[in-house]
Amino acid sequence: MAADKAGDQGTEKPEGAVTSSGITDQEKELSSSALQAFNAENYDACLQHLSCLQEINKDDYKITLNTAVAEFCKSNQTTTDNLKQTLNQLKNQVHSAVEEMDGLDDVENSMLYYNQAVILYHLRQYTEAISVGEKLYQFIEPFEEKFAQAVCFLLVDLYLLTYQAEKALHLLSVLEKMIFQGNNNKNGKNNEIGNNTNKESSNHRAESGALIEAAKSKIHQYKVRAYIQMKSLKACKREIKSVMNTAGNSAPSLFLKSNFEYLRGNYRKAVKLLNSSNIAEHPGFMKTGECLRCMFWNNLGCIHFAMGKHNLGIFYFKKALQENDNACAQLGAGSTDPGKKFSGRPMCTLLTNKRYELLYNCGIQLLHIGRPLAAFECLIEAVQVYHSNPRLWLRLAECCIAANKGTSEQETKGLPSKKGIVQSIVGQGYHRKIVLASQSIQNVVYNDGQSSAIPVASMEFAAICLRNALLLLPEDQQEPKQENGSKTNNQLGGNAENNESSEACSSKSHEGDKFIPAPPSSPLRKQELENLRCSILACSAYVALALGDNLMALNHADKLLQQPKLSGSLKFLGHLYAAEALISLDRISDAITHLNPENITDVYLGISSNEQDQGSDKGENEVMESSGKQTPQCYPSSVTSARTMMLFNLGSAYCLRSEYDKARKCLHQAASLIHPKEIPPEAILLAVYLELQNGNTQLALQIIKRNQLLPSVKTHTDMRKKPIFQPVHPIQPIQMPAFTTVQRK
Repeated sequence: MAADKAGDQGTEKPEGAVTSSGITDQEKELSSSALQAFNAENYDACLQHLSCLQEINKDDYKITLNTAVAEFCKSNQTTTDNLKQTLNQLKNQVHSAVEEMDGLDDVENSMLYYNQAVILYHLRQYTEAISVGEKLYQFIEPFEEKFAQAVCFLLVDLYLLTYQAEKALHLLSVLEKMIFQGNNNKNGKNNEIGNNTNKESSNHRAESGALIEAAKSKIHQYKVRAYIQMKSLKACKREIKSVMNTAGNSAPSLFLKSNFEYLRGNYRKAVKLLNSSNIAEHPGFMKTGECLRCMFWNNLGCIHFAMGKHNLGIFYFKKALQENDNACAQLGAGSTDPGKKFSGRPMCTLLTNKRYELLYNCGIQLLHIGRPLAAFECLIEAVQVYHSNPRLWLRLAECCIAANKGTSEQETKGLPSKKGIVQSIVGQGYHRKIVLASQSIQNVVYNDGQSSAIPVASMEFAAICLRNALLLLPEDQQEPKQENGSKTNNQLGGNAENNESSEACSSKSHEGDKFIPAPPSSPLRKQELENLRCSILACSAYVALALGDNLMALNHADKLLQQPKLSGSLKFLGHLYAAEALISLDRISDAITHLNPENITDVYLGISSNEQDQGSDKGENEVMESSGKQTPQCYPSSVTSARTMMLFNLGSAYCLRSEYDKARKCLHQAASLIHPKEIPPEAILLAVYLELQNGNTQLALQIIKRNQLLPSVKTHTDMRKKPIFQPVHPIQPIQMPAFTTVQRK
């Protein structure tokens, strides 16, 4: 949620006076004059001095570098493509590829590589920028203090953008020592200066002190961002105090503190802090590259998402999208030349557009509201940029599943009681017939003959999305190699997919150091990978069943049940899906094994808030967030209700083997555990079928008319006298939960 930007990475500048041993006094004077003019922002004079230097020494590439930087600054940093092209030419000229940087020559060429890293940073090519920055850091000792600090600040920002908080904290400690030692050295030198220069010395000390305080404040802000990423709230609390003391009530400090309170679960306080920030004082995105209004609305959306107020959340996300579009409209389309697509606007504004991060947030929010088609439209646009995110592919599949199934209320409570299982009555008298309602309200496939690869919310496309998600997960779960992805919405306060537990702080195990990127949300660590794999397999089994691919469904269900850390709820689904696939394959005995109620020992959701940074399913995390969400309605609320569902399905399996007595026993055993109104319509149809098989036609008709299970009796007279039993405990429907919020973990 931090609104501040890292460390003035856009301030490339000439190297100043050339320090080679063979230079003349004239060259020294011109170099000094060029540097003074550059620092005074008199770029015309600076370019004149550099032109004179170039005539004297035509072979010095550093003069060309300084000229390119001066021209870039003269254009208000709008000629990014020209600067990038010049830097690439100079790098080739000196024959020093980044991979070959070694020795003294690379120290001499350090400014070239630094400027290149800055451009890569603004082009969001963070992996390449880190590669250059880390090479520079190896030779940081000979650098002058200010340049060394700039390299460190750039690397810190890159590490935070790629969720390498531990590396960022290490660099910040190096920076603190560097600033502390530099301050002591300056104080020592100043004490040696004579009385004649006391006034000048005191001015210099004041200016130096202000710069040091600004650097310290920046370090504190970076530390807060790092601790927030690590969920180390105790350490973060200490640093927040330092930030408020050094930066006061500035927008960056208030945004950081709001993010901190958000992670602690103090949502009202987080909103209050956001509202107290003075956005009008912010310099604006043309100078900083950050649209603070966009961040403000996005952060409000994330907070209300965590509070479970999804409609308010989507309202704020749409406001953020509007602000983002307004900012992009002010920037214009940039250069019309295809070769200069990054020119025509300040380089810092290349980072302004957050459209795809915001669309990602909107998609997740809409999915929770129950608008899967609208969510699909948002996420299908976001996946064009974040195609390496397995969690995003799962979300797309969930949109397809939700768009092709019955509503949550139907799945939970069955058909409305007034309608029952009867669709209509046709004919009269002796020819009067009852038309039963079809229970196949889900698994509707829309293909219309078009390719399943076309992005529409169909079950075929869901299968492709889930296949992509599985392929993106690492084979070796213990050693997932970290790759740095594109920038996450850190300044925007995280994504809706990142609602994390306030206590999921500093689990500093070795496995926590290994992760794979999932931009724009937080990276996936080991436990999150395992949970995500289980969710993908569960959805894959369901989709395969919906498409009639029973062998593939059985394969996915078996893989799901083999997972080492499988939650009770997904284990329940795995057995149901495996049983349905086996029944379709006419392997009834194997299906009955899966439908054994004793297989279910718990229906725990399996995602501990203390274990997860984000992997649940909610926003930059997943649905199990720190706000203590209620258990999804479409899931068994207890082991009893889960076993009851198993018994209903087991009865159906026995019917297929013509073992009607066993089926009737399962049916009545399950019915004795639940309230009659909670019995699903499939169970009532099963009872009708059993009575018809038993020759009790009148009893079957009574069951249909009352839309209730009746006790099995021998005579019609006894049936009229016997009261309908009324079990007590609630139950969920027999239909296998096709798509539930719980699966999104």
